[in-house]
Amino acid sequence: MALLSNVSIEGILEYAGLRKIPKYGVAFGGGGAKGFAHIGVITAFDRFGIKPEILSGVSAGSIAAVLYGAGLSPHDMIDCFAESQKFADFTEFSVPTSGFFRLDKFGKMLESWLPVRNLEELKIPTVVCATNFDKGTSVGWCKGEIVPRVLASCSIPIIFRPVLINGTHYVDGGVLRNLPAWAIRDYCKVLIGSNCSPLNRNYKYKQSLLDIAERSFHLMTKANVLQDIKLCDHLIMPQAISHSKTFDLTSLRRNVEIGYDAACQILEKVL
Repeated sequence: MALLSNVSIEGILEYAGLRKIPKYGVAFGGGGAKGFAHIGVITAFDRFGIKPEILSGVSAGSIAAVLYGAGLSPHDMIDCFAESQKFADFTEFSVPTSGFFRLDKFGKMLESWLPVRNLEELKIPTVVCATNFDKGTSVGWCKGEIVPRVLASCSIPIIFRPVLINGTHYVDGGVLRNLPAWAIRDYCKVLIGSNCSPLNRNYKYKQSLLDIAERSFHLMTKANVLQDIKLCDHLIMPQAISHSKTFDLTSLRRNVEIGYDAACQILEKVL
């Protein structure tokens, strides 16, 4: 079951001055550091003159969506992440009661990057998607404070603590729907999906809690994106990124390039 929280998307479209259904919408999927490929996808949009008018994002895709929605250029986004490329720069270890790490440090970074505080203030209407851990449902926010909702969308269970918002616990949106096409399918004529989590089929087992958790999450999301892939008119899924590690932040520029190349291959065929 998928629910939109706080306000209707129709209300957001009206707020943004959009009197008709937008032509292009983009759903950005989760993928950790693989999500840097979304920056390359956005770069390709600029090259081909595609201007999305509504966005949705899950996990790493929610970060890309809110930065893009706020008006940051791909170059700006690269600069944001280039300053810190260690997992410890974004997280803090915590006593593992509900999760091994906290995302508070990243939350402060994200707040400093964004020119606005609330989703409804973004230049492009944006839906941040997460999982309601208490009810077991997918939710999409298009109103409210950006940072806590993005942190909720990024909180992979066990690895990160769930995020409490208005008395409800939320975790990574990819637990149920790792490609949030469902959130905006009815609100755009052409929906482009950017899926940065192709499965690595040459996986080599490592006896590491973080590695096992990462692999388990990949196996789960591989299945749950299928229904949303069917909702997309065009799908960008860079297979070359499958070998990239979820928490390898040093892969920034390589993954951006992979995303750009994959997007160009698709857009050249459809435009």
